[in-house]
Amino acid sequence: MPPPDQPAADTAAHAQIPLWTGMAGQVDAYDGFLLDLWGTVHDGLRPLPGVLDCLARLKEAGKRILILSNAPRRNDAVIARMRRIGIPDALYDAVLSSGEATWEALRDRADNWHRALGRRCYLIGHGSDDSAITGLDLTRVADVAEAEFVVCVGTAHAAETVADYEELLAAAKARDLPMICANPDLEVLRGEVRELCAGALAARYEEIGGDVAYHGKPHAPIYDRSLAVLGIDAPRRILAVGDSLRTDIAGALAVGIDSLFITGGIYAAGLGIEAGEAPDPDRLAALCAQMGVRPTAAAPAFRW
Repeated sequence: MPPPDQPAADTAAHAQIPLWTGMAGQVDAYDGFLLDLWGTVHDGLRPLPGVLDCLARLKEAGKRILILSNAPRRNDAVIARMRRIGIPDALYDAVLSSGEATWEALRDRADNWHRALGRRCYLIGHGSDDSAITGLDLTRVADVAEAEFVVCVGTAHAAETVADYEELLAAAKARDLPMICANPDLEVLRGEVRELCAGALAARYEEIGGDVAYHGKPHAPIYDRSLAVLGIDAPRRILAVGDSLRTDIAGALAVGIDSLFITGGIYAAGLGIEAGEAPDPDRLAALCAQMGVRPTAAAPAFRW
């Protein structure tokens, strides 16, 4: 859902969201951090300004840092991409991706829904972006008419829209194929360009009556894993950081941990701000009220 261009008429009725200028004044309140990747740590091309310094200072302070990403690829592939972008391994403790969660769910078949999927899989996404199904006892088919289920990792090409997939989604629905969504995000910013994510296609499939299982934020299982990886017993000592109210902030709220909304990500244009600028408090309150979530605080960027 896009943010409003103007604050809602009843903004005054909504309490304003605390605005933090950086992490320096908050670091003692938390022992662990769940960090979103796209829009928080990098923009798909390079680390965002101030992020590497902030990560280094948090590590110096002895904090635990988990990169919790809705990337539809396995952890090793996410780490390799972070290295190429310029994010050293030493600045965080671990990575957990929705692609890894998808791969494990397909391997383990721990519930009736996944056990019933069959073995013939049709992948929606770029042909080479298949780590979420690679190495499993699956047969990848080239025609949805031959599939027993669908795995959606995104679009095949960056410029595509949901409309480009209407025929394919209709064909899958005609056969009542279940779909696994390996990235619940609707969109990301690659640099300054918006790109569609798997979540937008999965949402459309649900609209036409399709059955979808999601792996990743904001769904509870990924947080259960995350807290175990962090090894911190007190949820109140953990801060989730991200630029998506729909996934990062809603997911944190659902499991009872604090959250920091990064306003310089996918909602920056709707908030009328440039990179690094603080949002208007009333406009921020209107956006959060519209989305039905309230973060613990907001900040223009993840910086010290």
